[in-house]
Amino acid sequence: MPEGGGIRPHVSIPLDGSGLLQVSHSATMSGGYRPHVSIPLDGSGLQQAGSYRQPYPAHTSQCDLKPPQCSSNVAPLRLYRGLRPAPSVEFMSEKSRKLLIVEDDPGLLSQLKWCFEGYDVFTAEDRESAIAVLRRHEPTVVLQDLGLPPKPQGVEEGLLTLCEILKLAPHTKVIVVTGNGDQENALTAVGQGAYDFYEKPVDTDTLKLLVDRAFNISELEYENRRLQFQVNESPLDGIVAASEGMLAVCRMIEKIAPTDVTTLLLGESGTGKELIARALHRLSPRSEQNFIAINCAAIPENLLESELFGHEKGAFTGAHKQTLGKIETANGGTLFLDEICDMPLSLQAKMLRFLQERVIERVGGREEIKVDVRVVCATNQNPEELIKQDAFREDLYYRVSEITINIPPFRDREEGRLILARTLLQKYCKQQSRALNGFTDDAVRAIEAFAWPGNVRELENKIKSAVIMADGKMVTASDLGISPGDGEAESLNLREVRQHAESKAIRAALCKSYGNISKAAELLGVTRPTLYDLMSKYGLSAEGYSKKAAQGG
Repeated sequence: MPEGGGIRPHVSIPLDGSGLLQVSHSATMSGGYRPHVSIPLDGSGLQQAGSYRQPYPAHTSQCDLKPPQCSSNVAPLRLYRGLRPAPSVEFMSEKSRKLLIVEDDPGLLSQLKWCFEGYDVFTAEDRESAIAVLRRHEPTVVLQDLGLPPKPQGVEEGLLTLCEILKLAPHTKVIVVTGNGDQENALTAVGQGAYDFYEKPVDTDTLKLLVDRAFNISELEYENRRLQFQVNESPLDGIVAASEGMLAVCRMIEKIAPTDVTTLLLGESGTGKELIARALHRLSPRSEQNFIAINCAAIPENLLESELFGHEKGAFTGAHKQTLGKIETANGGTLFLDEICDMPLSLQAKMLRFLQERVIERVGGREEIKVDVRVVCATNQNPEELIKQDAFREDLYYRVSEITINIPPFRDREEGRLILARTLLQKYCKQQSRALNGFTDDAVRAIEAFAWPGNVRELENKIKSAVIMADGKMVTASDLGISPGDGEAESLNLREVRQHAESKAIRAALCKSYGNISKAAELLGVTRPTLYDLMSKYGLSAEGYSKKAAQGG
């Protein structure tokens, strides 16, 4: 409870991975201590508490600010059940609020130091000393004059300093201070990544408000990155499950992982088959052992047998020593056979015996070697069609598909497209040291409408290139190399959605009943007159669904 006995509304985030819990005050919950992080709803920053009974005092801000409203570009934090955050967390407290002031006027510098005496203040007079302080102390907020030596009358040195600061520390909030009426250069600085600007003469109260707001927003962004990092460190690392299809896949992974059942992953190229195979391994009792992956389509036929089973010294020309194969190397762990349908028929019989008996013979050897290995296979082809073409053994298919997981293509994950895109944007911004704030509206429409024939791999490539090429603070459709018109955008108008669903259901009922109105009305749960009205509304005719029409009569 804050000083003065008041009740401060806040959101509590338990550190035991149990999700978000909103409470009205810091009073005791139903018994026991529960470590949590408390985010006050009055915008006054973060506080860490050891329990609901004894929270630490919240930081009191110098200004009463409301937290920024979430825009359509902010992805909701969604933790998949079963994933627990790391127990140790560091937060920015009042003592660690580091502020760097870059100003070449000694009088103004002294005044600003006195103004912000409640913070951990560092000072610099030029670009070189500012970068040195930035590297050493990593301040959260920088208050920087644009007119710096050796040309204090111009802004070139100030803009160069701004760019270098953001290149070294992209998440730093830089507030630039400009001369009176110099809005053009201020807007240029904001366009290059500055958080905000302030015009001289200096009013300390207004400047305090800007700096306090920068710290508060930085703390919220830091908390969001921390939670995102914890999600990415989970056993299901890289798998963003927001659509119904991917949530079903994750539920299957949780059930299958503790067992040793041989699993077949079916999905198009670029849908994440190897990620799911690694998740099965990390969630299994074999997680501390080797995960060995081999692409059966990438190795020539005459080398694949030796690569899988190993060979003895002298087994063939160039075999100068005994070499263990991938199967032996994976002993105790998991073997991932990618593109198993491309395995030569001559090798499929030997693979079948290994799967049945869990024994192998090295090439050129006679000794049977027992192995304890969990096998996960994957393919982007249809094994049943290949069996009909005598290109894949039927008995091997039934052996490798004790359980089959069908991975939906990216185009069928409507609910999860934007969430995955935002996750990848954060990943590549971190890799490239870029501070981008999200996608523009046209980029969002393009992501939702595009067909994505290359699945998640194509999305990764588009976003990675966009992070490198983006000129502004937001990724546009042109940065992604696609346009909103590259696909048919999904309508969110309830009337249109309802009409589409009604029309689709009526056509399906007429098809099943061969145009019999009475049976179709019964299937749809409506009366015959209602069905006639609906058919008239959508321009449908029962004659086109009759048995006579189906037979081409």
